[in-house]
Amino acid sequence: MTVNESVLQQSAMKCLIERFGNVDAEKFISLIIKEPFDYTKWQETLYDDMTVEELSKTAMDFRKSKISG
Repeated sequence: MTVNESVLQQSAMKCLIERFGNVDAEKFISLIIKEPFDYTKWQETLYDDMTVEELSKTAMDFRKSKISG
């Protein structure tokens, strides 16, 4: 299913606000707008500081929280 852009924007903003609060969510949006941002390159190094075991545990914990919550 493809989500339309309006729904995607609203959902993303809601996630940012829930995680960081209003002020920091707005700061994040400002940073993204001001500076060139290559999501693909950013994601390539996103988990460089984690071992495979740590990443796996994080993923399993996240999945469990979604199933039980």
